[in-house]
This record gives sequence, C-alpha cells and structure tokens, in this order.
Amino acid sequence: MKVLVVGNGGREHALAWKIGMSPRVSQVFVAPGNAGTGVDATNVPIAADDIPGLVNFARQESIDLTVIGPEVSLVAGLVDALEAAGLRAFGPSAAAAELEGSKVFCKNLLKAADIPTADYQTFRTGDDAARFIKDRYPEENCEVPVVVKADGLAAGKGVIVCSTREEALDAIDRITRQREFGEAGNELIIEDRLIGQEASILAITDGNAIVMLPAAQDHKPAYDGDKGPNTGGMGAYCPTPIVDEKMIEMIQENIIVPTVHAMKRNRRPFKGVLYAGLMITSTGPKVLEYNVRFGDPECQPLLMRLKSDIMDILEAVADGRLIDIDPPEWDERPSICVVMASEGYPGDYVKGREISGLNDAAKLKDVKVFHAGTKLTQGSVQTNGGRVLGVTALGNSISNAKLQAYTAVKQIRWPGAWCRKDISDKAL
Repeated sequence: MKVLVVGNGGREHALAWKIGMSPRVSQVFVAPGNAGTGVDATNVPIAADDIPGLVNFARQESIDLTVIGPEVSLVAGLVDALEAAGLRAFGPSAAAAELEGSKVFCKNLLKAADIPTADYQTFRTGDDAARFIKDRYPEENCEVPVVVKADGLAAGKGVIVCSTREEALDAIDRITRQREFGEAGNELIIEDRLIGQEASILAITDGNAIVMLPAAQDHKPAYDGDKGPNTGGMGAYCPTPIVDEKMIEMIQENIIVPTVHAMKRNRRPFKGVLYAGLMITSTGPKVLEYNVRFGDPECQPLLMRLKSDIMDILEAVADGRLIDIDPPEWDERPSICVVMASEGYPGDYVKGREISGLNDAAKLKDVKVFHAGTKLTQGSVQTNGGRVLGVTALGNSISNAKLQAYTAVKQIRWPGAWCRKDISDKAL
C-alpha cells in the first residue's frame, strides 16, 4: 500500500520512518518533506496547506492512507477534503481540530465537561484584558502569576508565562496591539498559572475506543533550567517517572474519556491523536492545552520505542475499528530526543548553513537523527528552520539514553548550532 505523510518537520520524519518499516507499505511519500525524509521516503513538492494539491496527488497516486502531521493542515480541513474525495485519512476533522485551533473553544469545553484546568477569563480586546489585570492587581509592583495566551495557532509560541503586572500587560500588548502572533491574537485568554511539572499524555482514538500511549515530557522554554522564551519544544523524553500507571489510568478516566465524550456531544466526533499538555499539580493533573496531532518533539522518542506495526494503529483509527486491534507493544528502554536549533531561535535566525557530521552520528548504536528544519541543496544538507534536528536515542536507563543522545549531538556541526544541555534531567 502507498502512504502519504503531510508535513516537513521532525514529527513527519519520524512518522515516515516508522511507517516505512511496515511490511504492508510499498511506498511512503512526504509532502513537502525535508532532507531527512528525502532519504527515508520520497518527497513531494506540495505545501502542507495546499489542500487541493494534496487531494489531487493522493487521488492520482492512489494513496491508501494520508497521515497528517501539522495542526495547520488539520484546522484547515485537509481530512474533510480527503474524505469527501473518497480517500482515507488519519486525523481529526476541521470541526474537531478546533480543540487546538482555538484555546477559547478548548477552555470552554473543558469547563462545560468539568475537566480539571486552570481558572480563566477570555477577552476580545486588549483594553478589556488590560483593565482586568489592573482591576485584579491594583498595585503596580505586585506579583501576578498568570499565563496570557493567544487564542489561535501560533506555532507553540503564543503562550506567555507572567510573574509581574508589567509582564502581564506587556504580554497583552504583544498579542493584541503589536500583533506578534497575527490573527491568532484576535481573542486571548488570561488564566491562573499552575505550579508543578508538565507532562505530555497522548491518546489514540477513533471517537469510541481509546489507546493510551506512554507519557512523555517536553521542554518548552528555550534554555537550561526552563529559562527563556517558549519554543515549539527543545527536547523530550519517554517515559516520564512523574506519570506512573496509576496516574495514567486517572488521566484516562478524568480527562481523556470525558473529552472524547464532550466532543461527541458537540457533534465534533474526534479521531486521531488527542494530545493533552498537563500540569501535574499538588492536587492532581490539570489540562494546560490540547493538541490534535502527534507532538513535536514528543513523537520522536515515542516512535523510537514503538515495536508494533504503526500501520495497524493508523488504519484502525481511519476505519473506526480501533477496538479490534491488540494493544501496541513498546520497547522497555527509555528514549530521549534533543533538539538542535539555529542561532537566534525562537527569534530570527539565518537559514542555509551547511550541516556536517550527520553520517558520524548515524553510526552510533540506537541513535536516529530526525530532520526538522533542513533542506538538500546541491548535495549538501543545510539548515532551513529554527528547530533543525531532533537527535533521538534509546538507552537502558534515562541517563544512558541521555549520554547516547548527547554523544550524537557532539558529532553534528554547523555555524550557530545550539541545544539545551539538560533534556531529561527532571527525571534524574
């Protein structure tokens, strides 16, 4: 069978790599792909948001299943367009994808379904939001533990964690007046800041049955010790000891199942990956946000550990028969993904810098270098994004996996390359 993976990041490289291992798959296409997917699959020069182009390609090539990676494509309705053309797809409809596409919709659904989350207020104008902050915190130098969020999609960067009144007002200004996140800032949320450790819980669902995946922990802030601005994710590891089997069961019962039921009641039945970003607080897990696709970089360490044929899962979801398949099998060893980024990320950065050492890193045992922001130019692999590579490794322990991943990182070079040095230290 033929499979089309949509996207050009590290998540899509990991998906194409794992799908290509299935004995049932004869060819994997990636649209538009990157330098890494060009090695493990066949790249197609169609943008991830070119819905007519993707549908036409899938029809012409008789694609048996399209797997959509990025949230932009899902929110824009790629699954709907494929299914309307009689083609199978893995991912939620545009209506269901609003769970990620609108933080206001998500928070309102959580509240209506009595799913644990932070208290919040929504605002349509910066003036109203600023007035709320000034009324609630009248003293200029007082502590203001809030999180200000742009409503729409902002590539993981539209969430600003604040500690002071000045920071909160500045965040509101950046979102609503400076329009730092464009139309994503047409509405915003101000919510109470939760205290604890973050964890990522991914579940696969066809709208009825649910398969829980091992817990992972992402590292959103740019710098060591969780300092600096938020990014799309600077690394992840799986599993995370802060979420044990008992907590997984509690999260499934109190968060995932009620969310699936609430979406069905809203006539937006959900199928695909339901990714809950959680804060593990002293009173239990609470939902920070939902994503409607595999996380990036969480997807990379997850798929490194997956021993089952991923096509069994993807097809079962697309066909609505997830209840019929066996639970997936996982490698007992933990895995770690370290993101190597371009100088300047998450701000402005330079593209087109030549990357060396990829072959040396690939020779290391239990290491896979997933490409994210790369391109192939006249035979050389060059940087083409902020997050460039996801260096992923398995190990007999978390510390061993970390050592193996950073050993591979040291093999890879380009001008301005950098990474966090503390991925997985929370587990140690």
